Parts: sequence; C-alpha cells; structure tokens
Amino acid sequence: MNKIQKQLLKPSKATRQDQMGKIISLICVSFIMVLTVSIIGFIAIHGMATFYENHASITNFLFGTEWNPGKLGPDGKPQVGALPMIAASFAVTLLAAVIATPFAVAVALYMTELAPKRGARMLQPVIELLVGIPSVVYGFIGLVVVVPAMRISFGGTGFGVLAGAIVLFVMILPTITSLTIDSLKQVPDSYRKASLALGATKWQTIYKVILRAALPGILTAIIFGMARAFGEALAVQMVIGNASLMPSSLITPTSTLTSQLTSQMGDTIMGTLPNNALWSLALVLLLMSVFFNILVKVIGKRGEMK
Repeated sequence: MNKIQKQLLKPSKATRQDQMGKIISLICVSFIMVLTVSIIGFIAIHGMATFYENHASITNFLFGTEWNPGKLGPDGKPQVGALPMIAASFAVTLLAAVIATPFAVAVALYMTELAPKRGARMLQPVIELLVGIPSVVYGFIGLVVVVPAMRISFGGTGFGVLAGAIVLFVMILPTITSLTIDSLKQVPDSYRKASLALGATKWQTIYKVILRAALPGILTAIIFGMARAFGEALAVQMVIGNASLMPSSLITPTSTLTSQLTSQMGDTIMGTLPNNALWSLALVLLLMSVFFNILVKVIGKRGEMK
C-alpha cells in the first residue's frame, strides 16, 4: 500500500471530530443516567428504612394522621402518619393550578391571537421576569402581604392552604403561560383560516378550533405547573403555618411534604427514625414527580394520535 492509498484511507479531520463528539455525548448521557439512578436509589433506600428497620406500617404512613416520629404509639409502632402533609400538598397544588389556569390561558390567547406584535413583545419580558424571581422573595411577599390579608378577611392566623395556593399561583403562572403559548403557536394557521372562511367569528374560532386543537399541550402545561407547585418548598413553608395537622379548612395552619422536609431535616440525625421518616416523605415526593412525568407522556401521546 503506497503513501497515497494510506492518506486516502486515513479518517479526515471532520470525521475525527464527529467521532469525538459522539464519544463526549455518550459519556455525558451515561453520566446523567448513572446520576439519576443513583439519586433514585439513594432516596429509595433511605425512604424504605422507616419500614424495614424501624418497623413502621406503610398503611399507617399513608393514611395515619399522627406525625410524631420521636415517639411510639399505643401499638408500639412509630407515629409517622403522613396523610396531613400529603393531603395539604395536593390541596395547595390543585388549588394553585385551578386559580392559575384561567389567567395563563387568557394571557396566552391574548399574546398569540389578539395582541399586536408590539403588545406581545412587551408582555414577554414581564412573564420572564416572574420566572426569575427567587422563591424566597415570593415567600416573603406572601408572609408580608398575603398572610395579613387572609387574617383580616377570614380571621385566624392567616396561615394555611389558601395563602400557600395564592403564592404558588403567582409562581406557576409564567410556567403554564409560556407552555400554553407554545401550544397555541403550534396550531396550524390553516385551521384558523378554514374556520373563518366557514363564517365563524374570531371568538368562535378560538373556542371551537384553536383551544381544542391545542388542548393536549395546554394540559401538559398545567401538569408541569402542578409538578413545580408540588415540589416547591421555601415559599410555601413561609406562609402555610408548618403545623403537622390535617387541614380542616383552607385557612387553618398545616404542612406540606416539602415544608416538613425543609423545616425538620436539619434537626435530625442520619439513621434515626425521625430522619428516616423524612426520607420517606422525600420518597413520596419522588414518586409524585415520576407520576407527573408519566402523565405528561400519556397526554403527549394522545395528542399525537389526534
């Protein structure tokens, strides 16, 4: 084989760059997969320790209402009833989503269907600014403004599910709005033109055609917003009251999974029952995150089928 043939068979610089890029990408993807599996395994091992080391009952954990991991109940088992935190987490999340969805859809429709280009360009930075505000700022505003307003309006301490839902409403609003805007923009213009050509008004086209075509994307946006609300810790902790009590109303102090974790984790010793119980709460949060992701996938597939 002469020198010219060897030169022709030698990989070019572009080919070597492509191979190097594939190797680097594979290393990064593998690292992310190993990291994800490690985090899930770490949380699962520590979360299940409450049941196989401390002999707590899974049924009592999911449906019990007494949360006092430092003491044993009359039956000799740990008092790790997490139902108040689970119920409060779902209540705050659902209420925040119910409040935020109409506002988010209305803003998204205005920006995509009604507003002139200049108006849409002015609103976009406002939405992006809401995303960039730290959680502690939202929590502090809720503590100074929302909680006193709840106290004046409804009595009591002002802390509770309603105060937490109002704070989360503002926090998840830009998330739902941005994803809803993307969904509305993906609706083909031919749908709009065909509807108007058949004699439908602008509002009939929006309601009967655009919203229905973009419904899977809007539902996905709502679920993403709920996922963020469910995992929010600091802002909710500042306005919900942090009492491990079953919420009897929207204005009574209670505690969510995240607020209980952030307020108690630093006061426990690794490997003890109180610490393991908190890891069990973290495991519930992880399972809910997985549930939200599966729900997004299911809705996305149904949207593709249509």
